[in-house]
Amino acid sequence: MRNLHRPRSFRPLSPNPTTVPPPYPTTHHHLTTDETIVSTLTTIIRGHQSWNSSFNNTFISNNLKPHHIEKVLLKTLDDPRLALRFFNYLGLHKHFHHSTTSFCILIHSLVQSNYLWPASSLIQTLLQQTSNPNSVFEYYYNTYKNFNFSRQLGFDLLVNAYVQSKRVLDSFTVLNLMKERGLMPEVRTVSDVFNGLIRIRQFDLVLRFFDEMGEMGIRGNAYIYTAVVRCLCELKRFDRAKEMVQWLECNGCEVNIVMYNVLIHGLCKGRWVDDAMEVMKGLGLKGLKADVVTYCSLVMGYCKLQRFETARMLVDEMVEMGFVPSEAVVSGVVDGLRRNGDGISAYGLIQDLERVEVVPNLFVYNALINSLCKEGNVVEADNLFRNMGAKGLAPNDITYSIIIDSLCKRGQLDRACALLSEMKSLFEDMVYEGLNPTVVTYTCLIDGYCKHRDVHKALRLYHEMTGKKIFPNTYTFTSLISGLCIANMISQASDLFQEMVNKNVMPNEITYNVMIEGYCREGNMVKAFELLDDMVEKSLKPDTYTFRSIISGLCSIDKVSEAKEFVNKLNKQDYKLNEMCYSALLQGYCRSGRLDDAITACDEMAMNEIDMDVVCYSVIINGTVKQGDVAKIVYFLKEMHDRGLKPDTVLYTSLIDAFGKVGDREKAMGYWDIMISEKCHPNVVTYTVIINCLCKLGLVDKAEILCKEMLVNGIIPNHVTYGCFLDCLTNLGHIQKAVDLHNVMIEGCLANTVTYNILIRGFCKMGRIQEAVEVLFEMNNNGISPDHVSYSTIIYEYCRTGELQEAIKLWGSMIDKGLKPDVVAYNIIIHGCCVAGELIRAIDFRDDMIKRGMKPNTAVCVG
Repeated sequence: MRNLHRPRSFRPLSPNPTTVPPPYPTTHHHLTTDETIVSTLTTIIRGHQSWNSSFNNTFISNNLKPHHIEKVLLKTLDDPRLALRFFNYLGLHKHFHHSTTSFCILIHSLVQSNYLWPASSLIQTLLQQTSNPNSVFEYYYNTYKNFNFSRQLGFDLLVNAYVQSKRVLDSFTVLNLMKERGLMPEVRTVSDVFNGLIRIRQFDLVLRFFDEMGEMGIRGNAYIYTAVVRCLCELKRFDRAKEMVQWLECNGCEVNIVMYNVLIHGLCKGRWVDDAMEVMKGLGLKGLKADVVTYCSLVMGYCKLQRFETARMLVDEMVEMGFVPSEAVVSGVVDGLRRNGDGISAYGLIQDLERVEVVPNLFVYNALINSLCKEGNVVEADNLFRNMGAKGLAPNDITYSIIIDSLCKRGQLDRACALLSEMKSLFEDMVYEGLNPTVVTYTCLIDGYCKHRDVHKALRLYHEMTGKKIFPNTYTFTSLISGLCIANMISQASDLFQEMVNKNVMPNEITYNVMIEGYCREGNMVKAFELLDDMVEKSLKPDTYTFRSIISGLCSIDKVSEAKEFVNKLNKQDYKLNEMCYSALLQGYCRSGRLDDAITACDEMAMNEIDMDVVCYSVIINGTVKQGDVAKIVYFLKEMHDRGLKPDTVLYTSLIDAFGKVGDREKAMGYWDIMISEKCHPNVVTYTVIINCLCKLGLVDKAEILCKEMLVNGIIPNHVTYGCFLDCLTNLGHIQKAVDLHNVMIEGCLANTVTYNILIRGFCKMGRIQEAVEVLFEMNNNGISPDHVSYSTIIYEYCRTGELQEAIKLWGSMIDKGLKPDVVAYNIIIHGCCVAGELIRAIDFRDDMIKRGMKPNTAVCVG
């Protein structure tokens, strides 16, 4: 609003409280004419008597009409302040309804005397009573003409009042009526209307009136021209906008940085960013300098074009010039870099802007933390999280959920739980509802524990969240059900699934898939198919994950033919199967030794345009290896190569292991060499397999070379790797070397029951039974539990050397420890009893064997 002048002397005045008797007739025999009432009123308001007592008389109150007030106001044009007091007194104290003409007379009178503030206030009151701008203008104009008011400023005040009341279209109507009556508005009035029209996006109206301004003799100013440039840009008439600015420059009109900023902003908004950059580069030639608004517009423009690196450079440039980018600009660039997969650059920008103390908004900040976590840049993500307070940002429940989810996925569940506790503590201390852990926070933790096979902690969190009245959603239930299924707790998973349904939380396709896979893994195909039918009834679509689980489940219980029938049925129903479904079927065929059927299934995949992947080839090659058909192995490996597929580490390891186990060192080492030449990096399992092959062939020196190579390549041997050496040393009779190696394994926490059993077997093989027994006791002292093999190995040696009583004593010790002997153990002890002539004891052991559900073999019966 313009800075209207308000005279210092003006203030609302109250009526004079004196009580002089009224100078008008009080009897009805006098004639009451309009002239008498107007004259009487004029005398009252100019006199010193009390207005209250004067107007309480029935003569005035019964005969006073709006046209009387109009005439009184005209008689007081010389004193508009007195007229305003009288006008307000009647309205406020007598609730008199003034006519529109009265309003107009008084407004023009006040304007005439330069009382602009009260005039504007009176106009606002008038507009509240009258909605039609055409009607108001007619009264306003007629009053102006009929009573010879000379100042047109009242019309500008009327237009401005409409703008201030957010009745911009009405102000435009009045502006046009002024034009029609030959009244010239002030330039600032036109500017106010233009800006109001821009706010309600009536750009065409602005341009139409601007074109008519020349005919009206109104010369524009910088504000008018800026508004016009903005309209042209909003209407995407960018060429006209640029021409307009050039025309203004050529004609010596005032052109400031604001107008250029409007042009640059418009061009950037319309994706003409390179043109906007050219405009900025030309500012120096015009004696102008780009400011923070200029740079912000350009940065946001480049972000819109996804040219984030250029935007980043502009941010750096503006900071060097001492400008502080806005939060919106920083948020735009950071989020753009993040979305473009360059989270590290976004992180670097935030770090660089620390000195100017500007950061993106919390939404973008959270999104960047999330992206950094997903990209594996967890150190940077953690740094952003820990420094939020220093940057003036408070983490919310989403921030905590992102960090907790990241920690869970990295297996750092203890840190995630600690963070949850911190979050709950902050909530309690600050009584800040925004930091209350949500279902998302709990679900992240529950999912993390379930994936790391700690379902009991996941269940504790589930009960904690429900105790806090945080209701689990589909994802919470699905994570828990998955964890229970992985832990082979299918009964509890089924109960939780039912609880989910009872709580009206609808299972989705993933929930059903998890349950179906759980039942298939257990071999309960009846329940699996029941869930599949239930899934379809609820209009949920089974997918290849569902079908793969069922095919794999049928194959696991030796129903490969039924699995094939299921595949045929799906193909007839036009379900799109993929290589995962067929790899499960191939696995079933190969496990059953039906290699020809597996090859036929491969042909069927080709007919259905399903490409075999590395997994499918690995399954079929492993099946071929079991049959020892080297020609077919070569054929499938060549086919893989022709299709652009390379065997992976798993496949090479399987081939090396298979040929190593049958003692074919040449082929095993051949595939090792191919693997290395193909730059397929062996892992600890691959190294262990090839080392085991060499050890079994007695080539310990070569095995040791490979073990050293492992260490050089940063691959740490595990207990299985060392077990290969241990087994080889004991077989070769190098028992002391074996003991020394095992001591190293104990120090490295790599010793286990299997390695101890190898050592026991080595001592027994050399007839050093007492040392074998000492190793058995050492196991218990080191917290490693012996199994039935540990005892059976020593029992066998006792029986072989005729020390039956020691064997029986050790047998009793095994039973006391709760170990269950297997068929081999029973055979050993029964055979020992028979050899020693202890037939009754032999029969007792046989009966005990049968009682435990084991069938004696031919050797036992003959003995």
